[in-house]
Amino acid sequence: MVRKFSVLLVFVALLVAIVPAFAQGGVQIPEVVEGKTNVAVVLIGPINDGGWSQAHYDGAVYMKENLENANVVYLENVEEGTNSEQVFRSLAQKGFDVIFGTSFGFMDPMEAVAEEFEDTYFIHVSGYKSNGTNFGNLMGAMEHMKYLSGYLSGQRAAMDGETVLGYMYTFPIPEELRLGNAFMLGAKKTCPECTMIVTPINSWHDPIAEKEAAKALFDKGAYVVFTGADTPAPADMAKDYTDGNGKWGIPYDWSGSCVSERCLTLPYWNWGPIYASIVEGIVEGTYVPGRHYFDGDARGLGLVGFMEGEELPKGLQDMPEEALEYVRNYIADLEAGKIDRFDLFAGPIVDNKGNTVIAEGEKMEDSDLDTFDCSEMGCKYGMHWWADGIQAELP
Repeated sequence: MVRKFSVLLVFVALLVAIVPAFAQGGVQIPEVVEGKTNVAVVLIGPINDGGWSQAHYDGAVYMKENLENANVVYLENVEEGTNSEQVFRSLAQKGFDVIFGTSFGFMDPMEAVAEEFEDTYFIHVSGYKSNGTNFGNLMGAMEHMKYLSGYLSGQRAAMDGETVLGYMYTFPIPEELRLGNAFMLGAKKTCPECTMIVTPINSWHDPIAEKEAAKALFDKGAYVVFTGADTPAPADMAKDYTDGNGKWGIPYDWSGSCVSERCLTLPYWNWGPIYASIVEGIVEGTYVPGRHYFDGDARGLGLVGFMEGEELPKGLQDMPEEALEYVRNYIADLEAGKIDRFDLFAGPIVDNKGNTVIAEGEKMEDSDLDTFDCSEMGCKYGMHWWADGIQAELP
């Protein structure tokens, strides 16, 4: 995923006590620890952004606590472009064994540096490139949790006599249409008459723009608003609407952001086990860098209110047990490997123009999920469509 976040300084925080050194450009680079597997996680944003970077920071903490004989560090607020290439090169020169980069814009810099350091593993989160030797690609099937969020949103709307949902998406890329479509497919299961309005915000992390976008959607009649960006703006802004049924918001990325009473639920990432598994595979010699798009059975996905030890948020507590049981059973089947992301995008699926996108008995394939133009990428369906009920033109 693209993570563009303007900063003046790049701060380095360590998970263990070490003596820092300095890389080209003045970016602080930690020392390695001899005799250990040295792992670095490079973040595009701050560790307390309440979203994407904070979820990856939690992943770094998980590795520190669960990997044997590993030295794990993180670097926050690393800008994309030339600066990030210097950081990745300096980490490799310093002797880090595994380097995770967590922004779409880190892809090309990591690819370039990987060619220079064949003994270092570079794992790029999001994107689509890999080299099969020491540069791997990593992402997960968040569309499942967006689908279930839509299912619950439709249920909430139907119970309260509402019919309009809202989506604030970040950039006009296949990922954002995929997640928006998954949400709407879920909403139609419980609220066939529901529609969804959308607005782009052109940022992954802009607290002001996100609040403004959430307010705009609420003011246009959206009852539940969900986001593709970092901050919990939809749930925070929903608190301001006290007339009638009020409003509900659904944040994204980090499990700790569902704190507002108007947070309906929250789809989130659990990067720790995924990261740890990759590092263990590298140490054991079993990991092969490539496209690693994990599904629900990898336990890297979550939905607030339905994972072990979580309580139902207020907005779900009065829902019919049948609806809640549907979500629980879906997650159980997902974690057991009984269903995957291709089952979610199985026909018949109709777009918002009435065209059949996927015929009955057909399913999307991996190449369809991240592609707009199938003439260039060789896919069959692609993701350049909005699902039935979404009131928006294609980007």
